[in-house]
Amino acid sequence: MSPDTPTPLPRIFPATAQVAVEEYYVATEKLIDGNPKQSLWLEYEDPTGQFCIGVWGSEVGAWRICYTEEEYCRIIEGYSLIISDSGEEFAVKAGDEFVIPAGFSGVWRVVEPTRKRFVIYEQAAG
Repeated sequence: MSPDTPTPLPRIFPATAQVAVEEYYVATEKLIDGNPKQSLWLEYEDPTGQFCIGVWGSEVGAWRICYTEEEYCRIIEGYSLIISDSGEEFAVKAGDEFVIPAGFSGVWRVVEPTRKRFVIYEQAAG
């Protein structure tokens, strides 16, 4: 692009005002404690399915996690513990922001009903 060529403006997509909620339960093979109902509001997903943004919530319970994606999280409400397979424990509460890297595995334990805003990127296979 030459210096005289105007920079193209990015295309801006407004967040959807009304997003349908998907409610589900943790898969039995991952479940450790309780039977927490979880809710997902997917606000945006790119055409490749590799990048998405939304809000997730869960009732009290615990389950195994194994991340293949990179995830940025901001806790909106509640209190949870994220425990790595090596035993390191991370307490997260409203206002906390953090990243869970691809390859992380352990346990997510919801101590108080928790809701988080998330941004996920999953690299394409291959």
